Amino acid sequence: MSKRDYYEILGVSKTASDAELKSSFRKQAMQCHPDRHPGDKGAEARFKELNEAYQVLSDEQKRAAYDRFGHQAFENGGGGGGNPDFSDFMSDIFDSFFGDARGGGRGGPRAANGRERGADLRYNLEIGLEDAFAGKNASIRVPTSIACEGCSGSGAKPGSKSRQCPTCGGHGRVRANQGFFSVERTCPTCNGRGEIIDDPCKICQGAGRVTRERTLAVNIPAGVEDGTRIRLAGEGEAGLRGGPAGDLYIFLSIRPHAIFQRDGADLFCRVPLGLTSAALGGEIEVPTLTGEQARVKIPEGTQTGKQFRLKGKGMSVLRSREVGDLYIQVLIETPQKLTARQRELLLEFERESSHSTHPEAAGFFGRVKDFLGGLGGAA
Repeated sequence: MSKRDYYEILGVSKTASDAELKSSFRKQAMQCHPDRHPGDKGAEARFKELNEAYQVLSDEQKRAAYDRFGHQAFENGGGGGGNPDFSDFMSDIFDSFFGDARGGGRGGPRAANGRERGADLRYNLEIGLEDAFAGKNASIRVPTSIACEGCSGSGAKPGSKSRQCPTCGGHGRVRANQGFFSVERTCPTCNGRGEIIDDPCKICQGAGRVTRERTLAVNIPAGVEDGTRIRLAGEGEAGLRGGPAGDLYIFLSIRPHAIFQRDGADLFCRVPLGLTSAALGGEIEVPTLTGEQARVKIPEGTQTGKQFRLKGKGMSVLRSREVGDLYIQVLIETPQKLTARQRELLLEFERESSHSTHPEAAGFFGRVKDFLGGLGGAA
């Protein structure tokens, strides 16, 4: 059976550049990779065919020979060795399939010398609304892993040193050829550390870190909101065997306030107002988050639910000079536990009242009367 044209196999023209050859091969090789089609002999044959075509066309001299003589240029042992970059390229292909299963592939948290980056930590901190408004410096105690004082984080007993792993040569990974592609795995001798500690530190047992409780200062800026995250770089767990430390993330939550409710940069405060104060009007004093009192003018005939806006008396805005507003909502309080004299006065007031005294009630019950009258007429 005659062989198919290499350019046809790769799906490119004879003028294709090296980049086009590589891109086409990568795309097709991933589609028919045997590991994606276990037990499929056709996929395996297709992959070998792609492999053969790419080995020839990706080599400048072999491509020139193929363009001139075709497949005859490689008969009788003329094919020779493979592309020197092909093994590395196939390793990249394999990484794209199985990088996650192998622990993140290249560039993961474990360095070639085994010095792993420490884990990031989370700390939940609850603060008051006043602290969120003005900002504060808080002190927190965090149990975490720190570099071992006995071995300075190396994991080796003081006075001794670790040695390079003889299996992987200090790389932490070993590569083995399997058929027509190579596989890179974590070194089984050093477990990916790249070094072997013959005499481990007695304090940390060779880990290079110990658990301690640390006290840290945290600057909480003004205007933070519930759920704000603050990052302290390098304050997380210490890395293994001298590796870089992780980060500490502080998540803020704000306690409910006894007086104010927050909505973004604005504050809301419900203020109970006596019946006579609402009817006659006047002035009331309300608190603010600064601790000062603010005066609010109440007009005559104020109804329950009425809002008054105090500009610039709300919350600070994070990383800004702006300040929100404070909204005062009055709630008319009905008198309770009346004395005989108070009851007498209210009854007298009721006798002197008219539709103009309670316009909303008069209007509502007037509409009710018309509604019921309409139902009677319809019947």
